[in-house]
Amino acid sequence: MGQKVNPTGFRTGVTIGWKSRWFAPKANYGEFLVEDEKIRRFVDDKLSRQPPHAAISCVEIERTREEVKVLLKTARPGLVIGPKGAEVDKLKGHLEDLTNRRVSINILEIKNPDIDARLVAENIAEQLKRRASFRRTLKQRADAAMQAGAKGVKIQVSGRLGGAEMSRTEQIILGSIPLHTLEADVDFGFVPAFTTYGVIGCKVWVYRGMFGETPSEEEQAAAAAMTRARRRRERGGPGGGPGGGGGDRRGGGRGGRDDRRPTVEGGASRPGGSRLGSLKQQPQQAPQAAPEEPSQPQ
Repeated sequence: MGQKVNPTGFRTGVTIGWKSRWFAPKANYGEFLVEDEKIRRFVDDKLSRQPPHAAISCVEIERTREEVKVLLKTARPGLVIGPKGAEVDKLKGHLEDLTNRRVSINILEIKNPDIDARLVAENIAEQLKRRASFRRTLKQRADAAMQAGAKGVKIQVSGRLGGAEMSRTEQIILGSIPLHTLEADVDFGFVPAFTTYGVIGCKVWVYRGMFGETPSEEEQAAAAAMTRARRRRERGGPGGGPGGGGGDRRGGGRGGRDDRRPTVEGGASRPGGSRLGSLKQQPQQAPQAAPEEPSQPQ
């Protein structure tokens, strides 16, 4: 039978840290665990499931004797903070009422949301709710992730796709996804899309490279700014120039095949030498007179 493992749980404690960091005696462990889940659900319902749609990717929780520290990773920190910090203060008050403890909130911006699996899955789920074409949506998000610097992406949607009577599963894979390699930074996200005709599950795997060779923020920003056409030109791929690979009608001519037929100036000729048409007479230009040297005074 299937032996699928959640990539995040598989790497937790080995190459990825825990999302809840605290110690508790046995008597309080269950209470703190349920409290963490309540905090995560409240933040998700308050900021992601309704306006302002702040694109919350991860909620990390730390506990001390005095307070609960909540770290929000978001692609839109301005919407979470609000004007002069009004929204974050309001959120802090709600969480304190929920937990009956002192709460401090820190916000961390996600620089490149296109390679964050959770945010990609939320984007796909939002488009499926609007009855968008699922094939086009999968292709667009997968291409955007690869252009943003991902080394591999896999997207899988399952349910009554397009409102069909029979549910089915569709997926798209670009690049490589080394799920068995613990040193590989594979991000995983799952978001359900609640449509009028049923629930559609969206799973996203994003391979961002090995943990030791994570590119700098400047390199990630440069990769995100590089367009698809520039990538093709730089690596000399299909359609990248004369005779550059096959298939792309926009750039590479007839599939990159060289035209080896000898030609004569002014007209084309067959390989045997016979003329295909009359010579095109080039207009003769009148010879230019040499400029006169200015006469020097004697």
